[in-house]
Amino acid sequence: MASDREEVWVEVGFRLVDVFGTGPFSGNQLCVVPEGSGLDDRTMRLLACEIGFSETTFVTRASGHRYAMRIFTPGGELPFAGHPSLGTAFVLVSEGCVASPAVQVVAAGEFPVDVDLAASRASLTAVPGPLGPAVDRARAAAAAGLAEDDLDPYLAPRVASAGLPFLIVPVRDAGAVARARAGEPALGPLLAEVGADGLYLLARVGEGGFRARMFDATLGIGEDPATGAAALAAGAYFLAQGSAGRSVIRQGEELGRPSVLEVEASQDPPRISVAGQVHVVGEGRFLLRRWS
Repeated sequence: MASDREEVWVEVGFRLVDVFGTGPFSGNQLCVVPEGSGLDDRTMRLLACEIGFSETTFVTRASGHRYAMRIFTPGGELPFAGHPSLGTAFVLVSEGCVASPAVQVVAAGEFPVDVDLAASRASLTAVPGPLGPAVDRARAAAAAGLAEDDLDPYLAPRVASAGLPFLIVPVRDAGAVARARAGEPALGPLLAEVGADGLYLLARVGEGGFRARMFDATLGIGEDPATGAAALAAGAYFLAQGSAGRSVIRQGEELGRPSVLEVEASQDPPRISVAGQVHVVGEGRFLLRRWS
């Protein structure tokens, strides 16, 4: 018996965005789907896998100074992420979907965002959480393929968060950052034990400067060229040590995607912001099959 159902192809637009870069085709890649409200969870994850970036965002509603979105990696959904927040805000403001400043709603809560189109720049502000206890130095070093002597002798590895939890591991110098290795077998068990989504290596470089790398064993990313949520967590870490003010974090050189993340930490009230450049570098359409 012939079916009465008819095959229909639906077009879903997307934008390709580089966030925290030094210009187009640097920084962290992002796919933004501005009209994602009609997509189910399975389709969102399939599209994130198809694009293959560290994250893809799906905007479910947007009007005035407020929008809601969902964030997917190839491995699943995230409650919050940094560069997807800045990139999505920039796309929505540039296309007139929302006005800046705006409030972004994600599973982890609400976050103020600001966009400066003329400067190709976006920022997000978060509230820092409490620091976790000190983590064993030898285990933290091994998780990044380093020796214990490579770690900063005065600052203990700890989990910090301002949206997502990261294990912050200060190291002695930029050489230790460069020598670190992604994909170490010790990384996954340690992150699971301490409740962190990734390990963020940081080395001071001059006054207010840092070199960083982020390793992940659970999100399906591996190593990230620019990690806004980790930069926020680093701001929370140093704020808890009494260090407020502005910092510039450089990340991504090892991946050929140089990135600059600007972090501002203030104490009264405790707030952390992360900012950087945003560039829309492409657009396209997904073709999705539906049955009517």
